[in-house]
This record gives sequence, structure tokens and C-alpha cells, in this order.
Amino acid sequence: MTTRFGLASDHAGFDLKLEIKKYLEDEFSIETTDFGTYSRESTATAPYAEKLGVALLKGEIDYGILICGTGVGMSIAANKIPGVRAAVCSEPFSASMAKMHNNANVLCFGARVVGLGLAKLIVKAYVENVYEGGRHAERNAYLEVIEDKSDEYKQLKQDAASD
Repeated sequence: MTTRFGLASDHAGFDLKLEIKKYLEDEFSIETTDFGTYSRESTATAPYAEKLGVALLKGEIDYGILICGTGVGMSIAANKIPGVRAAVCSEPFSASMAKMHNNANVLCFGARVVGLGLAKLIVKAYVENVYEGGRHAERNAYLEVIEDKSDEYKQLKQDAASD
């Protein structure tokens, strides 16, 4: 079975996204889908993170890579979608651990933080590792407990705003 990766970026990550797409295809024979943006024209991060996250939930892709200026905006947007576990990683060790211990299904990094060479090392560390499960499974299961409380938290937010 072929591993499928989705990629998306804002304008700041556009050029690096194209390089990482080529790297995934050439070095790992990974099938990729580009969810935008498709130019260097200034744009928001959230719509592209959402497109990739929805594709992940639908099973259209197995993993995702989101790139913006720092990786933070994309990760915040992606993590709003239940079932998405997006991790910002600026070096390979965190990328390995995000996959092995946290079962992260989306890797985020910043084009203004890492260069192409480091980005490739981060992606390599992420791609070459697998979720270990075991002692991490129970810890990660609690993330689903939090997600299941989403409506409760929305109500708390609404109540606080009306005070």
C-alpha cells in the first residue's frame, strides 16, 4: 500500500512546500496531494490547514505536512479539527518523537525557521518512523477524551463571552 501525504502552505511556505513535495516523491516514492496555496500571493493559513485536515479525516491522505512562516499558525489551525494531531518540529528529533510517541499525523514547520536542508532532515525523520503504541496509547487516548468534550468547551467559551 502506498503512503499518501498531503501538503499545504501559505505564501511564506510556498517555495519550500514545492521542494518538500519533490523530495517526498523522489526520495521515498510517496504519493502527494497539494492542497494549496498555489502562489506566493499573501494568504491566510487556516483555509489550507482545514483542507488538508478534512482530507486526512476522509482517508484521502495518510499524513500531512503544513508549512507557513513558523509552522505555528498552521498547527493551531489544523489542531482545531478533531482527529488531527499536528506537531510543529524545527529539528529531526522532535519529528521522530512526534510520530513515535504522539502519533502525530500532521508535521508542521516554518519556512522562515528552517532551510531546505534541515526541512529535508525533519521530513526524513518523520517519514522513517512509526507510532510505537504501547505505553503511549493510553496517553494519546486521552486526547480523544478531550476532543469528545468539544461541545462542552464551546459552551464554556460562549458563557465566558456573555459575562
